[in-house]
Amino acid sequence: MRLLVFVLIFLFGISAFAQTSRIKELERQRKEALLEITNTNKLLTETRKSTNTLLDRIKLISNQIFSRQKVLGLLEQEIGGIGVEQTRIEAEIVSLEAELKDKQSSYAKAIDGMLQNRQSENRILFVLSGKSLTESYRRLRYLRDYSEWRKDQANEIKEKSANLKERKEALSKTKTEKTALLNQRTTEQTNLKKEEDDYQKEVTDAQKKQKDLQKILNQKQQQANALDRQIAKLIAEEVARQEREAKRIAEEKAKAEAAKGNKGKESKERTKPSITVPSKKMSSENVVLSNNFASNKGKLPYPISGNYVITTRFGTHQHSKWNVTTSSSGIDIRSQAGAEAKAVFNGEVTYVAAIPGYNTCIIMRHGNYYTFYGNIESIYVKQGDKIKTGQSLGKVYTDPDTGASQIHFQLWQKTTKLNPEPWLR
Repeated sequence: MRLLVFVLIFLFGISAFAQTSRIKELERQRKEALLEITNTNKLLTETRKSTNTLLDRIKLISNQIFSRQKVLGLLEQEIGGIGVEQTRIEAEIVSLEAELKDKQSSYAKAIDGMLQNRQSENRILFVLSGKSLTESYRRLRYLRDYSEWRKDQANEIKEKSANLKERKEALSKTKTEKTALLNQRTTEQTNLKKEEDDYQKEVTDAQKKQKDLQKILNQKQQQANALDRQIAKLIAEEVARQEREAKRIAEEKAKAEAAKGNKGKESKERTKPSITVPSKKMSSENVVLSNNFASNKGKLPYPISGNYVITTRFGTHQHSKWNVTTSSSGIDIRSQAGAEAKAVFNGEVTYVAAIPGYNTCIIMRHGNYYTFYGNIESIYVKQGDKIKTGQSLGKVYTDPDTGASQIHFQLWQKTTKLNPEPWLR
């Protein structure tokens, strides 16, 4: 019976740890989503109303709604998890109270049976009635240890029961707070949706701006297409250069090994060693960097300082209101004015130059991965510099219309473009 109870308590403990960890993780995600909402609010407040910024404002509001819905979903999961935790604790309390009652009853019966009416003479008689001195000593020690063990067990179970009741009260309080928070977020979501509807009505009422908005989107897409072509060309050239360098190093190494092997030998005919160099081979330094970069997927810091929010996501997007389809090979991240571009990982600056529509741009190499940082107005680095994770690369351009700094960030694995979002923490 005791073994069964121990196993049940052990299993309860494992379940409690897993459930508590899950609730903490949900709470962490909720706080991150709330931080996104706070950051978006700041950027939305700083963005002035005009035709040029209307699309930006609508993007920010859409992000706001997305974050609010995420918060609500996480809160519902947290409350559900707390409910499961409460049920588990209630069952554990019932089990421990039953065990406590059983042990107390067993303890009383054992003492009453051995020591009738709890008289000291009976205890002495029980000890002295041993057939030998050794047996009497064992009886005395048994009575003492047995009594102490029973008391310790009862006290321990009482303490655990009290702690569990306190935890139950704490969880009940937490559930009440989370329910109130859920209601509050529901109200905020309703208000935010209304705000988005107001902006949509503003767009609908301002039909004369339709052509202007289409023109703005088309211009941005043309700039993005030109940028993609130039980045693809630059990275392809860099990849080819790295492969040529790796081949050159391999050939020199092979020649050096061959010369070393033939040293001291005199021969009229010297054969040139055959060198087989695989294509697209990286140097050992690049392999190490590449492996490190890949192993940090989901952990890389954001490439911009301050309170940031993603305004344009990777991939193709349909803007039905303006009958325009746009695509992005990277993401746009907005922050407050004066923000700085930050390196997401250790690497080398391989390109620094101005690109129309994106101010000055930087390409960094991390093994066979490349990161692109666009829309920088003040550069702190130069080509060939070795950069550390989080190091400032330059000051991001501040748009006078929006009053915010926005960086365009891309991630490539050799000549294949990747969605940067899953790589950022």
